[in-house]
Amino acid sequence: MSVPAEAVGQPKKAATAAWIGSALEYYDFFIYGSAAALIFPKVFFDESDPATATLLSLATFGVAYAARPVGALFLGHFGDRLGRKKIMVFTLILMGLSTFLIGCLPSRHQVGTLAPVLLVLCRVLQGISAAGEQASANSMSLEHAPPHRRGFFTSFTLSGTQGGQLLATLVFLPVAALPEDQLLSWGWRVPFWLSVAVAVVGFVIRRKLDETPAFEQQAASEGVPKLPLVVLLREHWADVVRVIGGALIASVSTIFTVWALAYATSDAVGMSRSSMLWVGALANLVALAAIPLWATLSDRIGRRPVFMIGAAGSAVTMFLYLWAISTGNYPLTLLLGIVAFGVVYSAANGVWPSFYGEMFSTRVRLSGMAIGTQIGFAVAGFAVTFAAQIAGPDGTDWSSVALFTAALCVPPLIAALTARETHKVPTEDLGERAGQEAPRPEKVTA
Repeated sequence: MSVPAEAVGQPKKAATAAWIGSALEYYDFFIYGSAAALIFPKVFFDESDPATATLLSLATFGVAYAARPVGALFLGHFGDRLGRKKIMVFTLILMGLSTFLIGCLPSRHQVGTLAPVLLVLCRVLQGISAAGEQASANSMSLEHAPPHRRGFFTSFTLSGTQGGQLLATLVFLPVAALPEDQLLSWGWRVPFWLSVAVAVVGFVIRRKLDETPAFEQQAASEGVPKLPLVVLLREHWADVVRVIGGALIASVSTIFTVWALAYATSDAVGMSRSSMLWVGALANLVALAAIPLWATLSDRIGRRPVFMIGAAGSAVTMFLYLWAISTGNYPLTLLLGIVAFGVVYSAANGVWPSFYGEMFSTRVRLSGMAIGTQIGFAVAGFAVTFAAQIAGPDGTDWSSVALFTAALCVPPLIAALTARETHKVPTEDLGERAGQEAPRPEKVTA
């Protein structure tokens, strides 16, 4: 099957839509992380036991990651059946709605235990939305990209998520500076209410994007599979396992974004909320530049070496970052935070959209990326909860958390070492084994 020239005719438009949509959607997702570390233990849980309240709050952060694999099964199925565009629009609306509702929830003092239950339900909806967001955006940008620049153009999805995280952090900076009573009563709700604007802007952007020519030709010539999951597990099961292992690299992000923030602002260390939010903001600002540079390098030397640099380097630099926090030295913490998350982690983070997407053929690409990444991300999401337990009752055992994070960087390294190098493979040949023609699915007609 050959891909028509139109498939690479709109790479900038597709990359821009992926960047803006991902930035807007992950703004919603990441403001929850900041609130879970700084606000929710006091609003939704029992303040008389701060350590348990923090642990439960961080567990609600992980709930969305548990919902992601379920969402991936459904959204991956329909994305490979109906197209990338429909899923991109749906996930954005769902994320905006669920995030707005979080800002409207009553506190524990108002409705008791019903408050955290409602919080978890909204968080599950966020997880389902996120399950299809990156996979659909990555598939869209990859299938529109020029073959020799797939790494660069698909990286815009991940730089968009960093942009969303940066925006979320900047929004929380003035909120975190509010007096305690205003912060806990209404201030924390404002960033969540802003998701209405997120949903509207994202909908306008994504509804104007064309479906990828690669998907349209697949549907017109060979048809789409009735059960993409069956085709995926029959032809690509080993690559699904690789993506699951590779996706554990996201643990670096969740530990950095949530656990390290909670640890640094705890009584044991005593750094201010605003100063630590600035660490995240500046690290994400650097990541916005680093991600496309790493991705461009992968277009020249390959996905595997760049991804491995990010995975191995993150194991080392996250140890140094957590150590810096433990010293209470803010300038050192700021510097190592930027190096660890803004530069080193960006190598793996910027390359995985093309690295994973190139493992699969067009007919199961969205399913393969969604299912593989979301299972791995589910582990990464609960890494925060595990870290809170590993850190001990007083939450100060940072070295054990650092070793735990380093251990989670090992499966991504193994996944990269066993994967094929695909940066020079033509787009129409992606997902096919050398010397083998994959069986064609039964054509589905309306």
